[in-house]
Amino acid sequence: MKTLRKNNKKLVKKVFLEVFGKYDLMNDLMSMGIHRLWKKKFINWLNPQQNTKLIDVASGTGDIAKLFLNKVNHKGYVFCVDENKGMLDLNKKKFNKAMNIKWYCTSAEKLPFKNNFFDYYTISFGIRNTTNINKVLKEAHRVLKPGGRFLCLEFSKVENEILNKFYKTYSKSIPKIGQFVVGKSEPYEYLVKSIEEFYTQKEFFNEIKKQNFTNVSYRNLSGGIVAIHSGWKI
Repeated sequence: MKTLRKNNKKLVKKVFLEVFGKYDLMNDLMSMGIHRLWKKKFINWLNPQQNTKLIDVASGTGDIAKLFLNKVNHKGYVFCVDENKGMLDLNKKKFNKAMNIKWYCTSAEKLPFKNNFFDYYTISFGIRNTTNINKVLKEAHRVLKPGGRFLCLEFSKVENEILNKFYKTYSKSIPKIGQFVVGKSEPYEYLVKSIEEFYTQKEFFNEIKKQNFTNVSYRNLSGGIVAIHSGWKI
């Protein structure tokens, strides 16, 4: 995992520059649409309140931002952060020039916001692609208000042996799907490798605790294919 993380910064940028135009389509195909249910469960667990501020890091094409605004009846504010300008351009198209959302093309490891600013910090399928997860978690803690909540949705480890065998077999087909849909298999070979080398649920739980978050917990979805990790800033 350490070797992958040290060398992945340029690769990740290249990966998403190549495939962002069909990012949503590939997510639907790879997960058979289940990623939409995962994200709804994610927002439901966040349970955001009106007149609050969310920073959505690795915002991609804006699925979490949209779910958040719908959940608070558009009486809240979202700051979408992503390093990929193409992704952010697609993100903007989902919101019809809404006044309560802003976009920032910047790194999760150095956020351009003051301390104690946000009520919620979300990151969905993005933290494993960062170079330094500890820096990302430190920044998340820094920009959250006391009482603010960190929530992360990420691929994880399947705990059922039978499901895990099926999942690993299916994962081998993902680069082939990528080759067929976007004309490239390499980005999806990287995707599968990054998932395999990411932390277990308990390992990531401990990484979050190390960065001074409290009441840290996680929930498995789909047998541990993904997990939602939660932490609070006191």
